[in-house]
Amino acid sequence: MASGDSLLDSLEELDDFSDSGSDYEATTKATKRRKPPVTGLQPPKRPRRKAALRVSSTSSSPSPIPTPPNPSLQQHSQGTSRQASPRPVTRANEGNGGISAEDIYDAVRSGKSAMVTVVDEWLDSYKRSREAGLLVLINFIVQSCGCKGVVSREMLDSMQNAEIISTLTKEFNEDSVNYPLCTPGPQLRRFKASLCEFIRVLVSSCRNSLIFDEYLFPSLLALLTGMSDSQVRAFRHTSTLLAMKLMSGLVEVAVIVSVQLQTTQRQYDTENSKREQDRASGRLEELQATISELRENREEVSSMMNATFRGVFVHRYRDRLPEIRAACIEELGMWLKTDPEDFLNDGCLKYLGWTLHDKQSPVRLQCVRALQGLYQEKEFIGRLELFTSRFKERMLSMALDKDPEVAVEVVNLLLLIQQRTEEGLKEEECGHIYPLVYALNRGMASAAGVFLFNKLKSVIASDNQENDKSENAAFFQILISFYIQSEFHEHGAYLVDSLWDVARPELRDWETMTALLLQEAGLMYEEEGALIELMMCAIRQAAQATPPVGRTQGKKILGMKDKKVQEQDRRRVTTHFIPLLPQLLAKYSADAGKVSLLLKAPLYFNLEVYNSAPRLEKYLDLLLSQICGIVEKHTEATVLEACAQLASTLCSESYTFSSRAHLAFSQLLDSLTECFSTYLSDLLQGTADDDDVYSAATALKRIAALSSAKDPTGWKLFGSCLELLKSRMESRELDKELMVSALKCAAFYLMWAKVNAVNSTPAEGELNRLKKEMRSFCRVCQTCLSLNQAEIRDQAFELLCDLLLLYSTSSARSEPALQALVHLPSDSLRSEMAAFLLDYVFSDTEDAELNVENEEEMKIRLLQRKRNQLSGYCKLVIYGVLELSAATDVFKHYSKYFKDFGDIIKETLSKSKLISPIQSAKTVCLSLQQLFSEMLTEDHSRQDLGEIRDLAKRLAMSFGIDLHRVRKPLVALHMDGVRFAFREPREGEEQHVNVTFLEILSEFSFKLLQPDRTKLAAFVKSECPSAALSWPSVRMYQRSLEGRSSSKARKPEEGGDVVSTHSSPVAKRKRTTAQGSVASTIRGSWLDSSSIHSVLHTPALTSTAQRQSTKPLASKKPSATQSDISSDLSEDEFSLGSQIRKVRPVKRHQLSSSQTGPPLDQQDLNSHLTLLSLIEDEDEDAEREEPEIEDYESDSEHESTYTLPSTRHTSASILDELFE
Repeated sequence: MASGDSLLDSLEELDDFSDSGSDYEATTKATKRRKPPVTGLQPPKRPRRKAALRVSSTSSSPSPIPTPPNPSLQQHSQGTSRQASPRPVTRANEGNGGISAEDIYDAVRSGKSAMVTVVDEWLDSYKRSREAGLLVLINFIVQSCGCKGVVSREMLDSMQNAEIISTLTKEFNEDSVNYPLCTPGPQLRRFKASLCEFIRVLVSSCRNSLIFDEYLFPSLLALLTGMSDSQVRAFRHTSTLLAMKLMSGLVEVAVIVSVQLQTTQRQYDTENSKREQDRASGRLEELQATISELRENREEVSSMMNATFRGVFVHRYRDRLPEIRAACIEELGMWLKTDPEDFLNDGCLKYLGWTLHDKQSPVRLQCVRALQGLYQEKEFIGRLELFTSRFKERMLSMALDKDPEVAVEVVNLLLLIQQRTEEGLKEEECGHIYPLVYALNRGMASAAGVFLFNKLKSVIASDNQENDKSENAAFFQILISFYIQSEFHEHGAYLVDSLWDVARPELRDWETMTALLLQEAGLMYEEEGALIELMMCAIRQAAQATPPVGRTQGKKILGMKDKKVQEQDRRRVTTHFIPLLPQLLAKYSADAGKVSLLLKAPLYFNLEVYNSAPRLEKYLDLLLSQICGIVEKHTEATVLEACAQLASTLCSESYTFSSRAHLAFSQLLDSLTECFSTYLSDLLQGTADDDDVYSAATALKRIAALSSAKDPTGWKLFGSCLELLKSRMESRELDKELMVSALKCAAFYLMWAKVNAVNSTPAEGELNRLKKEMRSFCRVCQTCLSLNQAEIRDQAFELLCDLLLLYSTSSARSEPALQALVHLPSDSLRSEMAAFLLDYVFSDTEDAELNVENEEEMKIRLLQRKRNQLSGYCKLVIYGVLELSAATDVFKHYSKYFKDFGDIIKETLSKSKLISPIQSAKTVCLSLQQLFSEMLTEDHSRQDLGEIRDLAKRLAMSFGIDLHRVRKPLVALHMDGVRFAFREPREGEEQHVNVTFLEILSEFSFKLLQPDRTKLAAFVKSECPSAALSWPSVRMYQRSLEGRSSSKARKPEEGGDVVSTHSSPVAKRKRTTAQGSVASTIRGSWLDSSSIHSVLHTPALTSTAQRQSTKPLASKKPSATQSDISSDLSEDEFSLGSQIRKVRPVKRHQLSSSQTGPPLDQQDLNSHLTLLSLIEDEDEDAEREEPEIEDYESDSEHESTYTLPSTRHTSASILDELFE
């Protein structure tokens, strides 16, 4: 059906659209000027057959529906005065005897009743009395909004819609902001679905009769249109949803009527073409009458659709509430798809184009889904060409939407555009989507994988016309090319996982992959490496059925069917690769990168298959032979680690063939030990040349790698390695490879010896010998900590942490017989390990020495190594190997190195509180005391004190929000701090040099309870000399105990004590003074500022956007301040954040009361309710314009309020806080 003049010629005219000139509003303006006395909802007093002829045919504004709205629908906007109800409100269905509004609401809310039955009962009631039936339906809608009010018959007869809504507004529950459509939990989804189902069934049941009675639906839509314009969010949201669902039902009815009209018209034309004597008598007249009736029905439905579109959709699609905008756009998509003749034009498509820029993701999501429904229909593509060309760039940019769900749907939409449109997407446009296959979000990556797969398939289809290469071989060729060109060569697992759902058959074609690898002159060198990596990733994916690291898919439990498929895939991998893997290892044995990948394949095998047939045992022998050959051929750490991991798996006692694996690797260790022993005497005597040192180092490196998988104690290498280490350190010939390998071999010997001691019952002499060996090794490692070779030093520290933990007291608790093996570190070793932390972990010297080439990669490796070392040291503290006080060297770097080690230090801090809360608090205080003493001994400044206070603030936040649980630890911390501040000076020291420490201690005061504050205030007076009570630092601390926020006292008072130096315990080695972190400085300056207490004007919250004020607002702080607040507060700072948030409602309340003029008790509530205007002022109509596309800017970083030009009169009122 043509839409006539209502259609726009092109999208270039979109910006000229303005709903202010529509018929609906023209009538509204006229009634505003005249304001005749019109009663409430009255049925039209004109014949139904002439309904379409009585409406105005002129329109100054385009509309998707050709027929103007029914004037009866506009009665709700005539007048704004409200008459009082003459008598109290009564039950709406009193005396009717039919279904009540409460019955319908209960049925919809429960979701368990059949909606057809509910609607049939209401229809029976309506047929008995249409006024009473309409009243029941209206009260059901009011109840669905969460309103306690009831519309009586008298109100319906005597009041305008605006007056009815104003009356109902007073009946809202002021104690709760929730209403049925926004109730959290599954109940929301159930109620919304039931409500929409009720409306659908209602329209379906009335489509042949009651829709055209000119009473029910016009009256209902008039009320919903008025409610959709209310400032009350519950009214606006519920009525908009119902109106949109009614509109969808009317669109379906309009399509049905149009089809019936076309069919009847064809029948009439056929009958009319017959000769007069062949026509059935009266047939033409009957068909003509039917055509006339159908045209009237079509015009009646079009009138209601037009009024709803202009009265509700045009205003609510840009409502400030995203749920309302999303509901409008969702239904618009249905209209476009259901009735393309009337809706699929530029005048309606522009709304989808505009909302692509919406700042709320649910609205963008509904918009993209609506577009998907359109692009799926081939017959719509021609009408979408102009829209596609105009908004394609925006859709491409949305592939990187901050909401992953929206991004997934956008990629699916772009795939439809690529497949259905003639032009599709250019190669550079596809380049926006390809990198998404490496995204962490699995849904997004899978969608991009589908897009990539379809693109690859289209390229393969065009290439196969030129050559006869097999389709899967061509697929792997082009996939390899894409993987190499993408330059993400370490993320093959993510690419395979992205393609797994759509290209699983191709990725499980092991035969094609191995054939490509084994054929001569098949692939290039780089292509072989890429194919091996992708093949290994596919093997892992098939065998384990789990996504790679970071792509979590929730707690997905594999079902029986998935487990069966996984087991079948694993068996197929095993049977295919068992005979071919030795061939692949033999071909690529010289390439370290490729062979290290291939060695991972047996880890995914079902290794029991080796025992299933005698012929497969030879392949096991071939595999073991290849592994041993690779170990003897390579010295790269990655290859040796892969061999050791595979050897550990094959030697597992759970397999019957493990004895053969043990034999093979024992023979390999024999040969390696013999090789090492050959050069040992020369090494100890210092007569070995460089070749001898290299040969011994490589043999020892291979032995160390295998020792991680197989028990090496039988080869008695500990003594040799220890002698070698001692001799090399004495001669200062520090060969890195040789000494690191010797350290590893000796450490693995001690580890396996401890395991054997636990699993058996060794003699006492054996235990004493093992403890002596442990003591000797610790002394050697302690010496290594002072060497200038970083690799040797780091390896010694890491092995010390592991072995001290393995031989600790806690490890022997379950085995009392092993108490003789407990080895505690000596005082000198503890000091050396603490100094190692200060010099090499909490230090930036090594970072500065890195060369420019591969700088980023080296920094990452260095940071990872430091994190491992710090973790090892913290474990020693947590498990009791070191005293809790040893953690001071860790805690005092919490602030400066928070970015690199914050998570480790925070976890150590929380674990220490579980061990001993009081001792942990004292350790925190001790770390601050050490930093303060270091500051006094160096060139001190107020900036250094500020950095220590920032650290104290961060440490204070770690005590949590349960103040009763941390009472004793906090009191102990404060008492230790006060004693330190007023301790007696040593000989040669000044008096009370530590009193400034009280400023640092005040950062912990806000966590104290009032009784503890009083107790500590008395303690300060008892410890403090009477003359010192007036000192600034003491006064600041006393004020913090009086309950004031420590943040208010951040700025030190002028004329404070000058900090002087004095002797105090310092670290063993001199360290660089810690520079203040940028984050701490920013946060400190923010707390000093008064932005929290600024009195900004709070705008009144209205249905769409705040009306522009004639008076300029007061100057505001930059918006970045608020974003800094939210980003700067960590989880630990919950307490401070809650204090800040509490300020805002108070300020807002004060502003509201001041802005609304006279006090509330001096004003009548009814006078405020009249501000809920349902119509527009003429001056607003003159100023209002339809938003241009440029007005909508996508904000990919901030989720802010969606603000659009106002479409309704709004005013600040006392209802703002209640309804918003």
